Amino acid sequence: MAEISAKLVKELRDKTGAGMMDCKKALKETEGDIPKAAEWLRQKGITSAEKKAGRVAAEGLVGSYIHTGGRVGVLVEVNCETDFVARREEFQDLVRNIAMQVAACPNVEYVKVEDIPAEMSQKEKDIEMGRDDLAGKPDNIKEKIVVGRIEKRLKELSLMDQPYIRDQSISVEELVKQTIALLGENIQVRRFTRYVLGEGIEKEESNFAEEVAAQMGK
Repeated sequence: MAEISAKLVKELRDKTGAGMMDCKKALKETEGDIPKAAEWLRQKGITSAEKKAGRVAAEGLVGSYIHTGGRVGVLVEVNCETDFVARREEFQDLVRNIAMQVAACPNVEYVKVEDIPAEMSQKEKDIEMGRDDLAGKPDNIKEKIVVGRIEKRLKELSLMDQPYIRDQSISVEELVKQTIALLGENIQVRRFTRYVLGEGIEKEESNFAEEVAAQMGK
């Protein structure tokens, strides 16, 4: 049995929001492995984030982030249970950081994988099934490979599955769960919108040499 230090218990508690004794038990059951201990807690329904997930979160903030130069802007709505928590600096920091995360992830289109339309998942599957590198493989092997590729692709579109830009060792989902544990309320990222300057506008392309010549009267 691995020695379970107080530091290890605290790390797991900060990550999951579970009680100290539950964290210690989870670490003992998983021989001090933090990711496995966190999974053990989730399976037992012990983590505070999981317990609070079903509670109504209708308060919160709409936050914004404008990237340097004003070429990219983000609006994000993050909900909590009470106006009191919405005014907490820790919650406001979370909203700002999530808005910044969206700005830094141009490929992200949805809050979580579950939000991605089924038709998009099917389209991705159809594309993968037709790839040349799968030609000639048995259908059961091909199916397993395609499922793995699609899961990876869908996670690339999901905000909650992104590595947190300020701490690559955790995901955005884990960041939110840590804040839930800290503030004691259900917190949900509801929606976001990214604005990119000039996006969708057809820009007239011109020959630079011809433009200069025209300006010089030639």
